Amino acid sequence: MSVASNAIWQFSLHWVQALVWVLVLAGVFWMGLKMRWSKLTAVLVFLTLDLVMFGSYVRLTDSGLGCPDWPGCYAKFTPLQAHEQIAQAVEDQGGTQGYVSPFKAWVEMIHRYAGSIIGTLIMVLLARAIWARKHGEDIKLGLPIVLFFWVILQGLFGKWTVTMQLIPLIVTLHLMGGVILLALLAWFWMRNRADLVSVNAGTLTRTLLWIAMIAVSIQIFLGGWTSTNYAALACSGFPTCNGSFDPNANWAQGFTLWRHLGLTGDGQPITEAALVAIQWGHRLFAIVATAAVFAAVAALWRFTALRRLAMWIAIAVVLQVVFGIVLVTEGHPLIVAVAHNGGSAVLMLLLVMGIYRVSATARQQAPSESLGSAFVKVTPPHPLPKH
Repeated sequence: MSVASNAIWQFSLHWVQALVWVLVLAGVFWMGLKMRWSKLTAVLVFLTLDLVMFGSYVRLTDSGLGCPDWPGCYAKFTPLQAHEQIAQAVEDQGGTQGYVSPFKAWVEMIHRYAGSIIGTLIMVLLARAIWARKHGEDIKLGLPIVLFFWVILQGLFGKWTVTMQLIPLIVTLHLMGGVILLALLAWFWMRNRADLVSVNAGTLTRTLLWIAMIAVSIQIFLGGWTSTNYAALACSGFPTCNGSFDPNANWAQGFTLWRHLGLTGDGQPITEAALVAIQWGHRLFAIVATAAVFAAVAALWRFTALRRLAMWIAIAVVLQVVFGIVLVTEGHPLIVAVAHNGGSAVLMLLLVMGIYRVSATARQQAPSESLGSAFVKVTPPHPLPKH
């Protein structure tokens, strides 16, 4: 088997350790079956938002290779069980400043544990939806099926992030996959609420919201590309880049998508000018994305029922701009970088809510809170006859 093939299909967990993981997730599956339907959908949105933010923490602390195999940590269920291998790796790399350390191993594995819990709960969502559909509940299966296959794909990109050694495009697509998963879950959550009525806001408002969401999606990709290429500090100063509005930037090299970390497409070390192009491109497109979002806010503000949502979107985009400026001027503090990544996910979530409110047909009745959970309930015994 070739090295590339091994990276794609690698599975390092010993079968006993894998069985332990499966048993833990079986418990999660059972808990999901017993949850109220509205709670299950809301919990999935909340956990996915948290996971997107924690994923940025994994990336920003260089913990992505804290356990350099997949899905286990040196074929073990926890880093605690792999302490000898981790200690050896730390010694081999000359200290904890490299990719591997006990802290980084735990950060990476917690990220994997959380991802597997979300995947399991999405399996519950699909199972309950199918069961309810077969028993006469009015629920569409299209989105639960899409969510199921999307979370599998997202898990594979998480695996390839590790096994293919942090290839920037793979890592960035993993980030984008998490944001898209969050958007899909949010849409499903809203679709199952009877209190969210649609507003006839017209074609212009819908169009501006879609443009804003697309612009923010591109900006998130550019932000992920900046982070995964370690280009966040390539431009110093604000609003200029290294003292100029026209810095020395190699756009072709910076935006060659398929290449290994730190290298150009032909395998040479990447230049500083390429990193400048990546960072400067992210900054320049921020102007476009911000303008698109404020245009959507102005359109939403015309409708009383949507003004609160418009206000939150405006606050979110202003905070994103502030976080971006602080990152540049203060040397990229970790907590602000995580907030900046999380803020982009929240902004996307709010825009999806806006699109739903102006385009979705409101449900006349929310699904039953026990939707699809009947097959885990034990039928109570018949009461004894009274004498």
